[in-house]
Amino acid sequence: MIAIINYGIGNLLSVKNMLKKAGESDVVITDDPAEVLRADKIILPGVGHFDYGMKKLRSSGCFDALQVKALEEKVPTLGICLGAQLLTRGSEEGSEPGLGWIDAETVRFDTERFAEKLPVPHMGWSEVAFGRHPLFEGMYEHPRFYFVHSFFLKPDSPANVLCESEYGHGFASGITRGNISGVQFHPEKSHKFGLKFLENFAKIA
Repeated sequence: MIAIINYGIGNLLSVKNMLKKAGESDVVITDDPAEVLRADKIILPGVGHFDYGMKKLRSSGCFDALQVKALEEKVPTLGICLGAQLLTRGSEEGSEPGLGWIDAETVRFDTERFAEKLPVPHMGWSEVAFGRHPLFEGMYEHPRFYFVHSFFLKPDSPANVLCESEYGHGFASGITRGNISGVQFHPEKSHKFGLKFLENFAKIA
């Protein structure tokens, strides 16, 4: 069973519907810690401000159950957009500490490095470059995913880079460590590319 964590923010139903389209029938949207503890996989979605997201997550009944599943039982865990940012130690957007499950920070786009004037937030489609990882197994050529963000993921080590993209300058559009991964893009809004990505997540043992 895949548990999509409901802590008050995020495009939850769209994620569930895309998983169902990918052939995964056992998916729940939940804020019940007992249900989280029964899950085989975890998805942590989210949109909005970092500090607000962390406060909502910490005050939810699921927080302790998430720690058990991700860190002790090591079930496959995926953060999406803000959910990916919450996996880091913290964000330049606020002062709340993040989960710190991956050695990374969430940082603001450096517009002074942009070769041309581009709007922030970055909204729209961007290509994603990746290495070997089960989440990108059999991915279509020239993969493009949908983004909406003003901040991005900055891991301490290249070993924790899941995938990379370009907007004004290069940035890590995904991070990973063991059973835990996070992507800045929205697979649930990314047509066949997002469908394949979530299908791969559902297949991870």
